[in-house]
Amino acid sequence: MAQSSQLLDTSKIASKPKVGIFVDVQNIYYTCRQSYGKNFDYNAFWAHVSKRYDIDCAFAYAIYRGDDKQSQFQNILRAIGFEVKLKPFIQRKDGSAKGDWDVGITIDMIEQGKNLDRVILLSGDGDFALLLGHLEHKYNVPADVYGADKLTAEALKHSAEHFYCIDDTLLL
Repeated sequence: MAQSSQLLDTSKIASKPKVGIFVDVQNIYYTCRQSYGKNFDYNAFWAHVSKRYDIDCAFAYAIYRGDDKQSQFQNILRAIGFEVKLKPFIQRKDGSAKGDWDVGITIDMIEQGKNLDRVILLSGDGDFALLLGHLEHKYNVPADVYGADKLTAEALKHSAEHFYCIDDTLLL
């Protein structure tokens, strides 16, 4: 009986592109509530993305208010596979509030994006348009953006290679 000496050539096995997911949790929460009256379905989103891509990193940026319900939600995100990054909610003396993650998301997307085939951003914030252009031009890393259509900045939609409007398949 002849024994085959051929080894499996793994270079011909197609691998999925490597992506990083970056979620502006507050933005997605409020835009989904305002646009659809529903919450975003992170489990459905993860299943959707993992069919096409190898998820290398996934970050969910949220505000910490010490609320039990929010802590439970953040634990659900962790169980799905997200690294949850928290920033304290700051109430100013004048009554205004502060609590956004734009700079943190930007730093992480640049640092992680260099090693990815694609980035996926969940936000409608037009401030990220410049960042996506930078990733595309400097590192040749395209971006997909998921957002509520009417509440996503046109500049952000145009800076993405693909814009995906959140629909019923991604809502609870």
